[in-house]
Amino acid sequence: MRLKAPQDQTIIGESPAFLEIIDQCSRAAKHDRPVLVIGERGTGKELIAARLHFLSPRWERNFIQVNCAALPENLLESELFGHEAGSFTGANVRRIGRFEEAHNGTLFLDEIATTSLSAQEKLLRVTEYGTFQRIGSNKTQQTDVRIIGATNIDLPTAADRGDFRHDLLDRLALDVITLPPLRHRRDDILLLAFQFGQRVAQEREWMSFPGFSDDMVDALMQHNWPGNIRELKNVIERAVYHSEDEYAPVDTIEIDPFQSPFRPQSIIRKEKNGKSEVSRVQTPLLDGTPVDYGQATATFERTILEDALESSKYNQRDTAKFLSLTYHQLRHQLKKHNML
Repeated sequence: MRLKAPQDQTIIGESPAFLEIIDQCSRAAKHDRPVLVIGERGTGKELIAARLHFLSPRWERNFIQVNCAALPENLLESELFGHEAGSFTGANVRRIGRFEEAHNGTLFLDEIATTSLSAQEKLLRVTEYGTFQRIGSNKTQQTDVRIIGATNIDLPTAADRGDFRHDLLDRLALDVITLPPLRHRRDDILLLAFQFGQRVAQEREWMSFPGFSDDMVDALMQHNWPGNIRELKNVIERAVYHSEDEYAPVDTIEIDPFQSPFRPQSIIRKEKNGKSEVSRVQTPLLDGTPVDYGQATATFERTILEDALESSKYNQRDTAKFLSLTYHQLRHQLKKHNML
């Protein structure tokens, strides 16, 4: 994906945590070394990467984006480095890769933690020497590319597990920009919500955007937003599209569109001794009536324990493994629910 216009990438916020990130981004944009952008899903990693490019001396050159998680291992290396005709089945013509396409510009590697160790080794060579070879070729290509990597994974932990190369991590981590989740940017929630609402109002050809009711504002501020800005955007778009009166403040919010008394049961699948085992957990849903939170939580936990025990033929050590608990943690939970 190629982005050409900085105005396509709008970043809004005024909270201290957000402004600190913007300052860090502005400083990092000035140099020409790799940058890592870390953050939960929906926090705007793509927008920060674009800002890094458009504030850099390379802003007039190509900004190329590759989602590393969207391609299987064999195709990812071809996507990044290109291939020669006949280098593998289906490679009928020579194809240049994203590194050649991004020459003198910026290459944004989204979900970089999903790359294979083989691809990481080639990325390391590019970051150290600016050279690579197309698949099926022994000719060395030169490239001048600034790499920006993004992930929602803790890369030092992944490196300690052997899933990510320590030497590549060292090369990429000159600047690490860690984005705060929306729950730590509460001053920005209404600012962002109003912007998203205005956009939908324009799409619906309203004369103006009437804003939100007090009850909806309270609901927006109380929600924890695990999906961050992307989740907020979806909720606001849904609310404004469903609003019937363009002159009345939007007052109906639907955070979970899947919530329904007829929602199918959740399914847990686990592999055990080469066989797939399935257990079903009924998701507790609110139907508008008052709920005893403690009792509902205890019932839900007990249901999970009972299903896990049954699936593991009441072998407590297998049950603990099934639930990703230690044996002693499982025993504590069983005692808590009077199941011993």
